[in-house]
Amino acid sequence: MSTHWAHLTWAELPEKIRAAGHAAILPIGATEQHGPHMGCGMDYVLADLLCTHVSHETGVPMLPTMPYGCSLGHSHRWPGTIAVQPITLINLIKDMGDWAYQSGIRRLFIVNTHVTNAAPLRCALEMLRAEHDDMMVAVFNSAVISQRVREFHFADGDDWHANDAETSLMLAKAPHMVRPEKLAEADDPDRTDGLVFAHPVNRTSTNGVTGQPSIATAEKGEQWFRWMVEDLAALINKGLTEEPPLPHSYFHSCTSGDIA
Repeated sequence: MSTHWAHLTWAELPEKIRAAGHAAILPIGATEQHGPHMGCGMDYVLADLLCTHVSHETGVPMLPTMPYGCSLGHSHRWPGTIAVQPITLINLIKDMGDWAYQSGIRRLFIVNTHVTNAAPLRCALEMLRAEHDDMMVAVFNSAVISQRVREFHFADGDDWHANDAETSLMLAKAPHMVRPEKLAEADDPDRTDGLVFAHPVNRTSTNGVTGQPSIATAEKGEQWFRWMVEDLAALINKGLTEEPPLPHSYFHSCTSGDIA
């Protein structure tokens, strides 16, 4: 039976949720320009593929993938970006978490494939755990789930985008997203080193790219995707057995008798 939440009936979900330790995976992507060589849905496609594989490996149900994110920094310079405000993303994830809780979810693994979703997702995490005392929430940013994954993402720039890593991943797992004839001229360097301010992409890139997509290969992408699946699955499996270090309630005030 599928582990995709959307493919299961309401009668099937409770057993799936119990079998997975009352856990679920929530993939969050984005729809935004990815240079002249790659489709605008790259982040969404990666989130969906990665979490589908990890859901299969771990048995943890996967909620439908969110295709929109906080992509305001990509500006209006290039067509294709469909962004939501940070507060909108916060509220969406909070609402989704509330409803997942009502279905029995007590461990929510949010998997983010777009860098600037991170702050709103952290805010949603704070809100969910403050409301639901017995719910644990984790946010995993896909490019930094492990040291080896971080190294290949950041190899061609600290402010990377549509680079070797992302292009290689798509060549391996979703080649229809890449325009190979555009790769040779798509490279653009990281111009953010030493800057004080965080500038939008229209002021840091000539074509929406930061990095070297010209050196991307499907072979590298296959290996890198395998690492991402292995390392994310390991994190989720670890989280399935984790308990809070202390049992204290969020809502009950501390008294002198509580202090050891």
